[in-house]
Amino acid sequence: MAQSDPIADMLTRIKNALMRRKHKVQFPASKIKLEIVKILKDHSFIVGYEITEENKKQYIEIELNYSGKLPMLSGVKRISTPGKREYVNEAHLKTYKKANHITIISTSSGVMTLKEALDRKIGGELVCTLW
Repeated sequence: MAQSDPIADMLTRIKNALMRRKHKVQFPASKIKLEIVKILKDHSFIVGYEITEENKKQYIEIELNYSGKLPMLSGVKRISTPGKREYVNEAHLKTYKKANHITIISTSSGVMTLKEALDRKIGGELVCTLW
């Protein structure tokens, strides 16, 4: 059965793994998920990732980053959903900026953080927020 929201599924798997103090979590691969994982790596929320294959299907396996017993990633929130897409233009980007939060946005120039979108002055679809 196909997922109705594969990104929400990925975020839920990550949240569940963090709550159970797991060090690794795996989910089906896609281009946008890989871009989100790269941002997680760039901001040290995860140690690393690898793409694996099982039964001709690709999966992304990430290793979560902990500082002692505390996870570096303490929360995630899905913003745009298949039923309610959240788009923001360049003029309104600043209203979504929060201290200690990283907001991921999907733009015509690819998936990036809100800070990068502000620097490039481009809007897009708000994907999720991490803290």
